[in-house]
Amino acid sequence: MWPLESPGAAELQETGLPLTDDTPPGASEEPAAAEAAETLDSGWCWPCRSSPCGSRVQPAKKKARCPGLGLFYTLLSAFFFSVGSLFVKKVQDVHAVEISAFRCVFQMLVVIPCLIYRKTGFIGPKGQRIFLFLRGLLGSTAMILLYYAFQTTSLADATVISFSCPVFTAILAWIFLKEKYSLWDALFTSFAIIGVILIVRPPFLFGSNTAEMVESYSDHVKGSMASVAHALFAAFTLIILRKMGKSVEYFLSIWYYVVLGLVECVTILFITGDWRLPYCGLDRLFLILIGLFGLAGQVFLTKALQIEKAGPVAIVKTMDVVFAFVFQIIFLNDVPTWWTVGGALCVVASSSGATIHKWCQNSK
Repeated sequence: MWPLESPGAAELQETGLPLTDDTPPGASEEPAAAEAAETLDSGWCWPCRSSPCGSRVQPAKKKARCPGLGLFYTLLSAFFFSVGSLFVKKVQDVHAVEISAFRCVFQMLVVIPCLIYRKTGFIGPKGQRIFLFLRGLLGSTAMILLYYAFQTTSLADATVISFSCPVFTAILAWIFLKEKYSLWDALFTSFAIIGVILIVRPPFLFGSNTAEMVESYSDHVKGSMASVAHALFAAFTLIILRKMGKSVEYFLSIWYYVVLGLVECVTILFITGDWRLPYCGLDRLFLILIGLFGLAGQVFLTKALQIEKAGPVAIVKTMDVVFAFVFQIIFLNDVPTWWTVGGALCVVASSSGATIHKWCQNSK
């Protein structure tokens, strides 16, 4: 028995432990043992009864993710997208619309099992179906226009102009979503317009000397305009996705994209009569690789956005332009002009600036 004046008695009294041993001689010790085990499991030390025991084994901490992993995923995504674009450029015996149709079929085979596994259905929420329809139609149109641009103009020019998408997104968000459009956004828009003009090189500004172009100037203009249209349609797609938010499953959005894209491609090919199977076995391999690399690019970009902020991801995504220049020089033996380099710097500065400005606004 502890004396009531001793410090040990005071500590035991604070913890609620009895000061006298009133346990009957015939009582079992099992309840005490069970109580001790319970206190140990709950993290409290049984002998002192007042604080967690320092000798208790703590659970292992969750392993921290590798810093920069999201940016590495973004770099891989840019590489895969650029390689897929190179394959589109190499396939010359198949129309761009037919290439888009093959990619839609390939992605459909991947998306269907995902939708069945996640049990999300194939139609979507009733209030979001119109937005899913528009997302699929506009997104697939943007894909067709980009593939057409790859086939009619240089790989670097088409890639650079397509990077003006953030500028169009800022303007459309101001119009439809009532988001703020500042003087900075206007400045970035001006940079993008200057970059596109440097790449297109209209004759009324640069004269009629276009001998340095590998392709004809009319094809160059068609491809450039298709790239601008792709950027505009892609911006509309981003506005719709932002409007839907997280209320729609990601795979359901891709499902509408591939289904409506396939319907659109088949309709266009039926009207124009351009449907034909590739004669060369190498072209067939390219079609398969376009689907594989396009899907890999989407997967890595999605993973990057899940673990990294959108601002740094968008900046690293501009490596698409670097890969396009390198692939065009090495594999297509086409050295870009200084006009293209200057236009690329303007467009990349515009898209990066618009992204960083938006990121800083959202982080406040």
